[in-house]
Order: sequence, then C-alpha cells, then structure tokens
Amino acid sequence: MRKLSKNSAQAPVEPGFIPLEPCSTSTDGQGCPVPAASLAEDPAKDAKNLSRRRFLSMFGAVAGATAVLGTGIELLSYRAYAQGIPKTNGWSGNGGMTGSGAADMASTIAPPTHQWAMVIDLSMCNGCGSCTAACQKAHYLTPDQTWMKVFTLTDSLGQTYHLPRPCMQCENPPCLHVCPVHATFRQDQGVVLVNQDRCIGCRMCMAACPYEARYFNWNSDVKYPPIPVAATPEFPVPQRLGTVGKCTFCVGNLNHGLLSECSAGCPMGAIYNGDLKTDVAVNALGSTVKLSKFLYDHDAVTYKPSENTHPRVWYILGHGQDLGADSTAKS
Repeated sequence: MRKLSKNSAQAPVEPGFIPLEPCSTSTDGQGCPVPAASLAEDPAKDAKNLSRRRFLSMFGAVAGATAVLGTGIELLSYRAYAQGIPKTNGWSGNGGMTGSGAADMASTIAPPTHQWAMVIDLSMCNGCGSCTAACQKAHYLTPDQTWMKVFTLTDSLGQTYHLPRPCMQCENPPCLHVCPVHATFRQDQGVVLVNQDRCIGCRMCMAACPYEARYFNWNSDVKYPPIPVAATPEFPVPQRLGTVGKCTFCVGNLNHGLLSECSAGCPMGAIYNGDLKTDVAVNALGSTVKLSKFLYDHDAVTYKPSENTHPRVWYILGHGQDLGADSTAKS
C-alpha cells in the first residue's frame, strides 16, 4: 500500500451518467455536499486547490452528504441530467442530495462515514498499464487476473485511446442478485465484495457481470509471502482456488487514508479516488478536486448505462473519446 504523495470487451457501449450535480452556495451546508466553510480559502480555486491535508480531514469527518441515484436514462450525460433534475426523491433544489437522502442509501442504523467512488480521466491515460501492474503486485494476482484491465479502443474517427476498467461498484449489481449462496455482497460504503469463505465457484456472477470484471481462480501455484493477517473480503490475499475474485476498490486502503493501488500506481494521475460523502476526490499527483463540480464541469459519463447497473466509476472524455466505440478491439 502507498500513502498519498505528490510524487507518489465486450459489445459496443454508450455514454451515460449518474446524477450528482455541484451545489450552489448554502448558508447552512445542508444543500451542498460540502459546506462552504470546508472549501479552499480562495473560492475561485475551490475546485482544484483543496489541500491534501484538508482532503484527509474531510475523509475523517461526516460532512454534508451526497448520494448517487441512477435513473437508467440512456444517451444522456451527467451534466444534461443534473440541469433538469426534478425536486423529488430527497434531492434539493440545487441538484444536490440532502443529508437525509444520503443516509437512506446505506445503513439506516449506523450510516457509514464514507461512500467510495472513482473517476478516470481518459485524457490523461496513455495506456501504460501501470495501474494493472500495481494492482496485480499488491494482490499477488496471476497475469490473467486483470482486476484493472486497460482496453485499447478505436473511436468513430479511427483514433485509438485507452480505457481502464475496474469493477464498476454498481449501485444495482447484477452479480449480487444471481449469487446462490450470497457470497457476493455490497457493504455499507457502496463497495461490492466477495466472501471467498462462502463462494462455491459456480461462476454465475461472472456470467451476470456486463463489464467482464470478475475472474475465476484456476491457479493454485501462486507464491505468496508470509502474510500476518487472514484474508478478508476487503483484502482477499491470497485468492482461494476455485472461487471468484474481483477488484475491491482497495477499500482497506481508502479507509486508512491511502489511495487505491491502481490510483497510486498511475504516473499520469488519471485515476481519482473519491468520497461521495465529502464530495472530494484526489489522484496520485496530489490534485484534489470537488467531486461533483469536477464531474459536472467535464460532463462525465458512465460505462454501459443500458445495463441499468448505475456504476460508481465515472469517465471523463477529455479528447472526445467515444464509449460507443468497438470495445472488442485489441486490449
């Protein structure tokens, strides 16, 4: 695991969204994901100049919360939806989620302190594969276990670009619904995990995942160093033969103020770890942003909205990349 540091395919798909609009100024903070007093001192630079120290303090506090509520409307971007969002279902007039609405999305008994998300800026991704390598090294995965897989795609103009694909951490995960033994579960911070003590290796979850983000553990010859703690769903090392594994969002890292391995390993700073509760996201280069404004300003999209899964991973199409391109291209 690495600490925060400044130095530190399937069928064609379509762009989509998750509604999480940046809020306007609020006197009491209830209409905003982050109270105005929590932002950077210079209002003109609040989107990108929040300090990493403030980011960590936000992670440790329960600020005014934000939730993601997927709508299933296709071919509509994040920004277009946010501008016309109705004042219903717990949403405030400025498009932000109220604190009570956010609490409803998780445990009603003890609302969690974080709701994890990820943003991948495709304009910064050069396809180097460092994110994949970092993930595999940290989790002792075999070469075929690409929890973070980087696709090379071709857009409608014939230009190639790169698409990193982690687990989408869906709000409506089809893998969870088909598991006959409830080995797949969604914990209260919104991260979908696998309990390998329960998994029977039936692979129904693999068939159900529209992102091909689950992997069967065929190999029993992986060499692991001595590990002082037992494997858990949050840190499933070593992987168990005959079970299914997947990206965990490195939730154990996040809960200890660390970046996910893929984000920490990205030399371009293309991968941001975000917290929907505090409306903050950060990358390995120390760039810290207000999450909702970052998504809104860049008109972020989600992957395969037609599947109605409502991912917690957003993409920024910085150079006009088309997520409707042929993802069967070489990867």
